[in-house]
Amino acid sequence: MKQIWKPGNLLNPTPAVMVSCATETERPNIITVAWAGTVCSEPPMVSVSVRKSRFSHHMIRESGEFVVNLVSASLARACDLCGVKSGRDMDKFAAAHLTAAPAPGLAHAPLIAESPLNLSCRVEQILELGSHDMFLGRIVQVSVEEALLDEKGRLDLGKADLIAYSHGEYLRLGKAVGRFGFSVKKK
Repeated sequence: MKQIWKPGNLLNPTPAVMVSCATETERPNIITVAWAGTVCSEPPMVSVSVRKSRFSHHMIRESGEFVVNLVSASLARACDLCGVKSGRDMDKFAAAHLTAAPAPGLAHAPLIAESPLNLSCRVEQILELGSHDMFLGRIVQVSVEEALLDEKGRLDLGKADLIAYSHGEYLRLGKAVGRFGFSVKKK
């Protein structure tokens, strides 16, 4: 038996990411975003949805760039802080003890040095959706912590100890239950 509820955002879990941004004249800022996702493989693109009232919104719109920074369990407290405090009132990099570093391929938006993986993005399109605007970003560079690479140089994201956001909680990603194509693989 299932209850019928009103429409709501219960597609969970979602990636917990910190999006960093800046303009030519304003200090860098970080916004925690749970409305983020992959939208295209070729060209590689992601989306982040940001409320128009958020401090970061105008920075992304004005500069035309942002960085999606993946969040490890060790960054959970910083991720939460950057989601509950406004950059209008504080320097989130300083408050969260994070380091802004130049993002390859971008002019203004920095990456978060402590993040295990960073996606440098240029805004391709802005879709006005209602409470949020969706920024479609083309990934122009990817920065990967070398500790995440195996001996053959392949990425092992399992080593990143990533977290997800699910209905108000941050959850550490767990044990793999399969691998792409395992359902049709010959025994």
